[in-house]
Amino acid sequence: MALIGTLLVGLVVGLLARAFKPGKDHLGWIMTALLGVAGAFLATYVGMALGWYQQGEAAGWIASIIGAMALLALFGLVRARPW
Repeated sequence: MALIGTLLVGLVVGLLARAFKPGKDHLGWIMTALLGVAGAFLATYVGMALGWYQQGEAAGWIASIIGAMALLALFGLVRARPW
């Protein structure tokens, strides 16, 4: 049940990040959920590095959305780059 809960929270965070970030993002539901989960992990790691969170503490909703938006912007830069 914890995995399903994490994926649902990740989906909500990913959807909110995609809604707040302007521009078109061609991501499916699975990538959106993974983006949200990765954003939450990124926010937790950065928060622990800056001393905002203690070990074992999860990032809040706002920090998770900001982390997902940062990953979404990075994904857009990498994807738009001509190789």
